[in-house]
Amino acid sequence: MEEIHLILAKNLKAFRENKKLSLEKVAELTGVSKTMIGQIERGESSPTITTIWKIANGLKISFTSLINHPQPDTQVVLKKEIQTLSEDHGKYRVYPYFPFENDKRFEVYTVEIDKGGYLSAEPHIEGTEELIVVFDGEITIRVNNDEYTLESGDSIRFKADRPHTYHNSGKSLARVSMILFYPAE
Repeated sequence: MEEIHLILAKNLKAFRENKKLSLEKVAELTGVSKTMIGQIERGESSPTITTIWKIANGLKISFTSLINHPQPDTQVVLKKEIQTLSEDHGKYRVYPYFPFENDKRFEVYTVEIDKGGYLSAEPHIEGTEELIVVFDGEITIRVNNDEYTLESGDSIRFKADRPHTYHNSGKSLARVSMILFYPAE
């Protein structure tokens, strides 16, 4: 299986070249340095989730369009074959199950957060919404200054084009399904 940073390298370079963007322009749009963009495109860097989100948001494209191969008409996704992305020293893990497709405008993830795990997310592309269903544990989500604590069976929908955080505020592993809907271009 091809490593995720190599897939990211190919996808970012192909997107940049297709849109005829210079490294300087991508750096300007994303807030990620020209040097780092170059290292990512050459496969010399494995950027954090936060950095990938900055690139996706700055280029106004989906997160998974940067990290996944195009998919066939029918696809079985086995968890053991998904390359896990993690933050907070491995306490926050993202499993990208279904990547963004232009005609569908959404992507689907499973997220696991260990007790005490936390992630502060950058605002996504304007008009983006998140839909989250909690399957196990307890999670506290902060959107702007409003805080929502959800338990197993609860769900939330919010505008994700503003700062938001995820925190496992419970006593055990939190497992959630996350769908991101992107606005039409």
